[in-house]
Amino acid sequence: MPSVFCEDVLLDEDVQLALYCCYELHYQGFTGVSDDWEWEPSLVAFRGALEEAFERQLRLALPDYWNVAAADVPDALWDLSQGGEFSLSEWLLEHGNRFHAEEFAIHRSGYQLKEADPHTWGIPRLTGRAKAAMVKIQSDEYGGGVAREMHASLFAAAISALGLDPTYGAYLDRLPAVTLATTNLISMFGLHRRLRGALVGHLASFEMNSVGPMGRYSSWLESLGVPLEGRRFYDVHVEADEVHQYVAVNELVGGLLEVEPEQAGAVMFGARAVALVEGAFADHLVSAWKSDRSSLWTP
Repeated sequence: MPSVFCEDVLLDEDVQLALYCCYELHYQGFTGVSDDWEWEPSLVAFRGALEEAFERQLRLALPDYWNVAAADVPDALWDLSQGGEFSLSEWLLEHGNRFHAEEFAIHRSGYQLKEADPHTWGIPRLTGRAKAAMVKIQSDEYGGGVAREMHASLFAAAISALGLDPTYGAYLDRLPAVTLATTNLISMFGLHRRLRGALVGHLASFEMNSVGPMGRYSSWLESLGVPLEGRRFYDVHVEADEVHQYVAVNELVGGLLEVEPEQAGAVMFGARAVALVEGAFADHLVSAWKSDRSSLWTP
């Protein structure tokens, strides 16, 4: 297997872009790139080396995630959701302007235009209550089967309302490593059955930490004069995730640990990894904006 050497995988532009491109072959691919590359052995080996470096750094940064019993995981997840870390949504509600709104939307486009897809890989790897819970959550993410109501479609409308390009992948060359890492994390968890517990923890964390921030993003955009179609993506999440957070912790996590209690540490690893990468993402954005710099790459 190839080797990957870098000081900080999370912030390494080459590593995160290469990993994102490898993963994209499992989503919508690239124009002019043969679909045969999706499982080309040499590319899969290269991707494996990138993943190994990424996962190793995450595990070193989060050394205590195994020290939890299955019965204690729900309370640990709720505690994590009330962690009191820096809130990007609160900062934007107080300080954000139109420039920040456009940059924030571009950053999020790398994931939101494929929203739900990486988590969906978990469905065939679960059973019973956990599988049913993930299907329930994902069904809502896909708009209950109505194309225009899919959350990815709602985000495309939101980004269009800001005068930006809603085309899938349009801003890939503008996204820094710290942004790509937030999506690469979900893709890595989703593509590996051995990481199913981490994927469940990731999704649960998403759902349990959504309502407040999504409401603040909507209020902020309204204060900037963004029309309803530019805010509906966030409003829908407030409504849906008010329910999803309980489905996630009680049925998705609870159902998995009922069958596989040994996955408790993996669930917490996934949830804590979200907090780690999202914290780095928020720090990057606010540091750039406080210095009157763009948080994006300029081609």
